[in-house]
Amino acid sequence: MAKIAVFDSGLGSLSIIKEIQKIAKVEIIYFGDQENFPYGQKTKYELRKIIEKSIKRIKKDFAPDLIVVGSNTPTIMLDIEEEKIIGVKPPLKEAEKDSKTKEIGILGTKSAVCSRELSKFIKNSNLNSETTVHKINGSSLVELVESGKFLTNKFFCKKKIQEILEETLIEKNIDVITLSSTHLPFLKTMLENQFPSVIFIDPAKLVAKDIHRKIKKNQLKQNKLKIFCSGNKEKFEKNLRKLGIKNKVNALSV
Repeated sequence: MAKIAVFDSGLGSLSIIKEIQKIAKVEIIYFGDQENFPYGQKTKYELRKIIEKSIKRIKKDFAPDLIVVGSNTPTIMLDIEEEKIIGVKPPLKEAEKDSKTKEIGILGTKSAVCSRELSKFIKNSNLNSETTVHKINGSSLVELVESGKFLTNKFFCKKKIQEILEETLIEKNIDVITLSSTHLPFLKTMLENQFPSVIFIDPAKLVAKDIHRKIKKNQLKQNKLKIFCSGNKEKFEKNLRKLGIKNKVNALSV
């Protein structure tokens, strides 16, 4: 039966796990590598070491059928060519299709939006010549999710969202944004309420469809979820409880 490992630097993977569980019945190994949070402030060299070690450990301990690198930053910055590894990338073609102004935003971590790799990805996406892609640093919004502030201090979050996005959206006439950190879908409702004329795209649905296509003949009768984390297990467990997830959290260090 299908076993899938999903990992990133903390709570971000949950946005992908949620979408997988909507359309597939599988055993999921979830590894929140909060000891290395945030991936979005790591150098390419640091990130490669972290991701390679994590993948090696996950393969050794769990032998999954698929491994999902549940983070846009390493997916964009590292060239991981392996059949059983799935990453998360900005769905630019979908964004272009939805955009009326042809001004699209990629909201991601600082490392990703400042990287040459993202510029190369945009260039290789073969968008129409009239379409412009704007890269927006959303690292401080990622922190709102990982810290749990998006649940405990919504006024502060709304203020921070306005500070990061409002001027850019108006100035650049952006009407579609890809949520290119897996933490950001947790803010989707808040973002939509503050900017009702903007479409916010969550790539997790596309990742889940890809996974379902690969394992649809090898499913379980019901979903299973096992959770592991590096770093402060009690803190991670506490944040999961706030999200209504009561599964036991096991320690795992890479």
